[in-house]
Amino acid sequence: MSVVVAPALPAGRLTFIHDYPASQAALARLRPGDPPVAERFELFWGSLELANGFHELTDASEQARRFEGDLEKRRVRGLPPVPVDTRLLAALEVGLPDCAGVALGVDRLLMCIVGSRDIREVLAFPWEDA
Repeated sequence: MSVVVAPALPAGRLTFIHDYPASQAALARLRPGDPPVAERFELFWGSLELANGFHELTDASEQARRFEGDLEKRRVRGLPPVPVDTRLLAALEVGLPDCAGVALGVDRLLMCIVGSRDIREVLAFPWEDA
């Protein structure tokens, strides 16, 4: 996305990209079809991502399968395993109502409003490079 797709998006315009490949949406619900796609979207202003949202996966068994698949991919690549989020799986087992969410990068939106090209110029609490 950041190397091929985002740089090719039209400057000065809002673009929604939706229906992601299943491999690009670890926590999103999949819509059946051929191929199945994730109910996920991103909003861009030019090449800058402003928001990311998706329809939450609420099936504990499916989420556990995805975690296991991710761990297997890490093992094959020689990467150390990461802990499985057992609290999330337990919450899904109890029952999560149908829901969706969107994360808006307010700092990125502010960049667009003021015409900044560097996020450090709009942060309320600047950070220093290590």
